[in-house]
Amino acid sequence: MITSPVRWGILGAANFAKTTMGPAIHAATGAELAAVASSSAEKVAGFAAFAPRVRHHQSYEDLLADPEIDAVYIPLPNNLHVEWGIKALEAGKPVLIEKPVGMDVAEIDRLIAARDASGLLAAEAYMIVHHPQWQRAKALLAEGAIGKLVHVNGAFSFFNDDTGNIRNQAAAGGGGLRDIGVYVMGCVRFATGLEPVQLDYARLQWEHGVDTFADMGFTFEGFTYQAYTSIRSAPRQEMHFHGEKGLMTLTCPFNAGKFDQAELHMSMPDQTKRIERFPVVNQYVQQVEAFGRAMRESESYAWPLEQARGTQVMIDQVLAQG
Repeated sequence: MITSPVRWGILGAANFAKTTMGPAIHAATGAELAAVASSSAEKVAGFAAFAPRVRHHQSYEDLLADPEIDAVYIPLPNNLHVEWGIKALEAGKPVLIEKPVGMDVAEIDRLIAARDASGLLAAEAYMIVHHPQWQRAKALLAEGAIGKLVHVNGAFSFFNDDTGNIRNQAAAGGGGLRDIGVYVMGCVRFATGLEPVQLDYARLQWEHGVDTFADMGFTFEGFTYQAYTSIRSAPRQEMHFHGEKGLMTLTCPFNAGKFDQAELHMSMPDQTKRIERFPVVNQYVQQVEAFGRAMRESESYAWPLEQARGTQVMIDQVLAQG
């Protein structure tokens, strides 16, 4: 039986949507990029370059009212995510919202309530959980491949001091923790299936109301955790899971295929080493396809809003202490 593709609409012509998520929707099996809502016809033309049949809506409201749109992707500034996510659900559209899905836990709770009232799928666009390197890491930890977990540490950084960029605008929900802290925190929760017991420390640096550097430590049940984020440092991303019997390192855990090739390294006490490589997987395409299956086939979705909420609890704690 042939099933029609999920027809996607995008609220806003954000550059990330044009360069990454729009092409991913266009490339995904069972998906079609049908429309983009923007006041700028010129910006929408950038989407038509790879998806010639994409339609242009002048307003977000018009796209949400379009009966030929099955699902909505929201790449708007962080402070608008929950507002338009709720409007999408109220319009009867399942919605995939760019990370961070909300500004704080209270916002995410509002979104969860709207999801439950609608009975529709709503999720954060947390693409890494759909990548086989993280699914493999989770499986290895579960089977005890490195023994009892003792400590996890990680880093994610890049340099961006452009005051015109929303990452550097407090009113738009900018800052490193919301932009990339979701990765160094959420990945540990996903891979281990555990939640932090307490925040041990948080040291933040601020510029114009946004955090540009954050160093944080948490205690989880059975292991300790430390990570830092920076939007004023040379690019780096790594995650290390240190167990009693071995060390597992993900050398490109977040921007697989862009920052570098995704690799999972296993180092054991007998000096044996193993490297698993994932050279050709597009995690954004995987994410779109997983969302479509969850919509159409009731497949379990790897990153429900409750998972996004758990990461936001950690972010809120670090911001409050820093």
